[in-house]
Amino acid sequence: MSIAGRERLKYMAVLLGLGLGWGCTQPLGKIAASTGHPPFGLLFWQCVVGSLTMAIISVGRGTGLPLNRGALRFYVIVALVGTVIPNYTFYLSVARLPSGIMSIIISTIPMIALLLGLGMGHEKLSARRLIGLLLGLAGVLMIALPQASLPERAMIAFLPVAMIGPLFYAMESTYVARTGLAGMDAMQAMFGTQVAALVLVFPAMAASGQWMAMPLIPGTAEGALIVTSALHALLYATFIWLASKAGAIFASQSSYVVTISGLVMAMLLLGERFSPWVFAAAAVMLCGIALVRPKEAGEPVV
Repeated sequence: MSIAGRERLKYMAVLLGLGLGWGCTQPLGKIAASTGHPPFGLLFWQCVVGSLTMAIISVGRGTGLPLNRGALRFYVIVALVGTVIPNYTFYLSVARLPSGIMSIIISTIPMIALLLGLGMGHEKLSARRLIGLLLGLAGVLMIALPQASLPERAMIAFLPVAMIGPLFYAMESTYVARTGLAGMDAMQAMFGTQVAALVLVFPAMAASGQWMAMPLIPGTAEGALIVTSALHALLYATFIWLASKAGAIFASQSSYVVTISGLVMAMLLLGERFSPWVFAAAAVMLCGIALVRPKEAGEPVV
């Protein structure tokens, strides 16, 4: 096998690992929220674990944390839009919605990002992308409308809350694509963002009375929170590495694996079972992602 062929296989293996790992974070997040821990308390400890994880990585790389004005502005904006708001709404909704449903909903990020790009004039609409957007809408409706899609019809009230996360993740990606990383590399940017999120979340947690005590010997929920928080930081760092080596479009294909593995892991770890409507919604959503995603360089947009 050629060097290029071995490199391709290596990148494919990393891509698969990313998708499987991120698929695990959805059911682990549900386990963390299942015992009634408040959202801001969960988010605070997520930021603590994420900051410590990135600090260890930064020490290993021998890099510092830039503190100039541009970097500080980047940390605060991305922390608020990409961590505090979407993760708060995630913990609020995942405690009430099946984990598998959350894995499907998160796949709407590229579709929402396209809508934001169209609104700002950074993206162009084509027939292919329009069909993709309509498929994304159809996927959401297939979860919300049929009587058999959700275990309890009362859960439908939390679907709009669950959609806030993808909206803000799409806003984050749009902001970063437009402004860049303020002269930092991706690891530094993520480290600073985690620390900024921690600083933002602490007063919100204190003001809302949502303190969560972390026991010296973590229970199942606390252990799940620690694992998913560290896993998310490590996976994001890996995603950035893969994007730098194989390209952002190649790395973004992990979203397909995330949706599928999220459903499978919800069934294995949580015993969740889904109606045919949910599986059909996942298939429709994945087709929508394929259509709205940018083509590789040199490939025409239909």
